[in-house]
Amino acid sequence: MKKMSRHALVLGAGVVIGVSLTLGHAVMAERKPATNLLPLDDLRTFTEVFATIKGNYVEEVTDKVLIDNAIRGMLTGLDPHSSFLDKEEYTDLRIGTSGEFGGLGIEVGMEDGFVKVISPIDDTPAQRAGVLAGDLIIRLDDTPVKGLSLREAVDLMRGKPGTKIVLTVVREGQDKPLKFTITRDVIHVKSVKNRLLDKERRLGYIRITQFQEKTGENLLEAIATLNKEGGKELAGIVLDLRNNPGGVLNTAVEVSDAFLTNGKIVYTEGRTADSRIVYTATPKDVLNGAPIVVLINNGSASASEIVAGALQDQHRAVIMGNRSFGKGSVQTVLQLKDGSALKLTTARYYTPSGRSIQAEGIEPDIKLENVKVAAAEEPAIDPLSEADLTGHLTKGDNDKAGKASDKQNGKDQKDSNTQAELANSDYQLYEALNLLKGLVLIKTQ
Repeated sequence: MKKMSRHALVLGAGVVIGVSLTLGHAVMAERKPATNLLPLDDLRTFTEVFATIKGNYVEEVTDKVLIDNAIRGMLTGLDPHSSFLDKEEYTDLRIGTSGEFGGLGIEVGMEDGFVKVISPIDDTPAQRAGVLAGDLIIRLDDTPVKGLSLREAVDLMRGKPGTKIVLTVVREGQDKPLKFTITRDVIHVKSVKNRLLDKERRLGYIRITQFQEKTGENLLEAIATLNKEGGKELAGIVLDLRNNPGGVLNTAVEVSDAFLTNGKIVYTEGRTADSRIVYTATPKDVLNGAPIVVLINNGSASASEIVAGALQDQHRAVIMGNRSFGKGSVQTVLQLKDGSALKLTTARYYTPSGRSIQAEGIEPDIKLENVKVAAAEEPAIDPLSEADLTGHLTKGDNDKAGKASDKQNGKDQKDSNTQAELANSDYQLYEALNLLKGLVLIKTQ
């Protein structure tokens, strides 16, 4: 697996409220200034505007504020993901990859002048309050969001743990805005979660909430844990990438590589030689070819789309759910001499087959709407079976076989109850588990 050694590669879809943007490596690059001639006429216009503002603006403004704002304008005018980071913002970005930061626990971007929720992070105040991917935040307490920059909106949402903020959001399908009162907290993001969905069949569930520096390592630990709990190697897993906003490029490659044995994982294409990179798989598959079902939705962005795209193109997994977010660009974090940094879009990334998912997303192999189901009412009269008929023949089994059958019936009833609970609580996961069972059955025949 080929790795970057010079750049910090960012694969996050937005800003994580309460601190972080996500990046690749801790090593920051300092590129030499371009040798192209400076546009002197345009620079004269810039200095004229600078001087005019300096001398005529209604309030006195410092040179640094004007220059910082000019730099921000240069970056934000390029695309939604390029930005200027002052010292504090740059520190926040680096802290974000450690998995612990302060705030609400949502990743956001700008859309039509409003703050759009790209993804709420699991087990955070925003997620517990009911904020969903796709929500448009139109008011922060009593302050309208329209007219604010993303940074200004983020600053308003920040605050000391324990303090409250009211988010007013517009949600598709709702007739009127919704209000959420959220208490700020220190966000501890555990990027990998795991449990056995079916111990008897050794079917595991692994959820990756974000791609942090140790996510690849934590994934291997999760698989080892599930192997131990199941008594031997897993027969298959559901890999849940829903509402995963992205993160560190290298860990997305590591996660993909864990399940692949050869071929491309992802490659990037940009204008400069060092932005053109190919990442390839190493021989070992930690699941030894066991089936994988990957769940995605419109909150799955960037690094999570790399994983889904790699496993889909290599025919290593079945992708289920909804079309993903569609962020197919790579940002390089370039530290400046004064401690600030540029987060600059330097490349597009492509799946192994050459697909760019920029503004397109990953189309699932099996589309599955995020719906809720409810159990049908029990019939007033139980349906008849052979056992209800007068004079029916017995099975003819001996007592030992009968006891074994009773035991199996008890297990089947318990499994049925567990399945019903899963269908009610998470229908998409319920369907993914059913598909996984079928894939395992086909593989073992």
